[in-house]
Amino acid sequence: MDDSLSDNRPLRILIADDSDSDRLILKTLLRRLGHEVEDARNGEEAVDIFRQSGADIVLLDALMPVMDGMEAAHHIKALAGERLVPLIFLTSLSDADALVRCLEAGGDDFLTKPYNRIIIEAKINAFNRMRLMHRTLSEHRDLIRDRNRQLTEEQEIAKRVFENIAHTGCLDAPNIRFHASPMSIFNGDVLFACPRPAGGMQILVGDFTGHGLPAAVGAMPVAEIFYGMTSKGFSGSDVLREINQKLGRILPTGMFCCAAMIQADFHLNQLQIWNGGLPDGVLIRRNGALETVASRHLPLGVLGAARFDAGMEVFRTEPGDTLLMMTDGVLEAENHQGSMYGEDRLRRSLEDRDAGSSPFDAVMAGIRAFTGKQPEQDDVTLLALEMVKEADLVGVSERLPQSALEGPAEWHCVYEIQDRSLGQFSPLPLLLHICMEVPGLRRKSGEIYTLLSELYTNALEHGVLGLSSDWKATPDGFGRYYAERERRLQTVTDHFIRFTLSHTMTGQGGQLTIVCEDSGSGFDYQEHTEEGNENGYSGRGLMLLRKLGHSLNFREYGSRVEIVYDWHFSEVAAR
Repeated sequence: MDDSLSDNRPLRILIADDSDSDRLILKTLLRRLGHEVEDARNGEEAVDIFRQSGADIVLLDALMPVMDGMEAAHHIKALAGERLVPLIFLTSLSDADALVRCLEAGGDDFLTKPYNRIIIEAKINAFNRMRLMHRTLSEHRDLIRDRNRQLTEEQEIAKRVFENIAHTGCLDAPNIRFHASPMSIFNGDVLFACPRPAGGMQILVGDFTGHGLPAAVGAMPVAEIFYGMTSKGFSGSDVLREINQKLGRILPTGMFCCAAMIQADFHLNQLQIWNGGLPDGVLIRRNGALETVASRHLPLGVLGAARFDAGMEVFRTEPGDTLLMMTDGVLEAENHQGSMYGEDRLRRSLEDRDAGSSPFDAVMAGIRAFTGKQPEQDDVTLLALEMVKEADLVGVSERLPQSALEGPAEWHCVYEIQDRSLGQFSPLPLLLHICMEVPGLRRKSGEIYTLLSELYTNALEHGVLGLSSDWKATPDGFGRYYAERERRLQTVTDHFIRFTLSHTMTGQGGQLTIVCEDSGSGFDYQEHTEEGNENGYSGRGLMLLRKLGHSLNFREYGSRVEIVYDWHFSEVAAR
């Protein structure tokens, strides 16, 4: 019953007929046409044979003892499941009602007695084409279904990753209320909030062009920049400049982010707002007056750094004032007649709200009453920020995300990895992260990683594992080398690799000293640092160390290596 075989293979055909002579005639004819044939004397035998070995096409006599062809057809169709197995009834019946019953039982066609070889061959070929077409369509359907499931699963995973990056920050603060309803797994709208080290908070509301996964891709770097810079004390204007520059560099032409940056200072009772392309916001004073927060800028990612204006509009506030900001999905929410909620209805919802009703609840109720059960046509995000006394937000500033500030310039650390961890864990990412704490080294991460990687590889492979680079003189030996490397890693014990890192600032930049020691017996490093080895399979790593480092020294037969890496401010700035 394997449809995965070649389309050119002989067909497996099952014949069920209680007439020995008719079965013999058909069997002989079909075998001469190149097909494999099995036969049964009644419907029950036919069902048993099909259950055991299957068939591509079944020829059934309509009238048979024990079990007739019509009942056998029901069973065979059930056993075939989604696979198309053409059923052709062999009959001398001429009564229309009897023929209809054969079709209703699952039959696909008829062959009348006596048999005509040309007609039989034509019908077999026609049904085989139909069978193959059905199989192809089923395979394509299954591929599409599996691909859709895979894409959905991947999007769910990516969503979880995105949500970890674009975390809630302080969106759960008592003075913030929001509604966010994506049209798909991903949301083209973004809403981030983060406390500032000096007090207060910054909030970013954004709407990328489009929705779903393409629109959400740009949100990930925006979240990283927003939370990272805000937690370090950067102003909203500084954060906007960085985001605008990043989006201008990574987004394709025609894609941008309408956004509003809100910098709230509860000590000064002040809002600073930048609105670039979002609908006008509304500042609802505690006496009920409405004040417009107009969009005065182009969206993020449109203008270059030289033309981008990050100036923020200042609003004096009092405790009890509430700011409403929204994406265009709020105003464009449609009812069943295709009319939009719009700015006028939003303002009426605010003006007609009951005493004691919050502006947020009034707008949400207005949208729901207007749209009814009509599905949303766009991502919808609504934010309400209430100005409160600073004392009411005690503890919010403690939710600052952990983000590295200016790292230490003068430091020394030792890191040692031992025994089984040598084969299970790579210390390189951690060591690189330590080095990147020095701001001046962040643009040199590629070279720093190369230094650490080559030192660790030599210490592990030649020092601890005792592998010989001579094996890598040929392609076959290269494969043997890494196969032996994996085998020895499984049994390594009583060994260590120790890194000692030191950094100090100099007048022109800084100096990073890396010492790598291993517990092995050493190796002949001199033969692997000759110029002649540069084009071989071995030796190039140590030559690279010499080129990158200011100095490279081996001690204790190669089991201790020290490299000094000098960097300069001019080189960093030029990159």
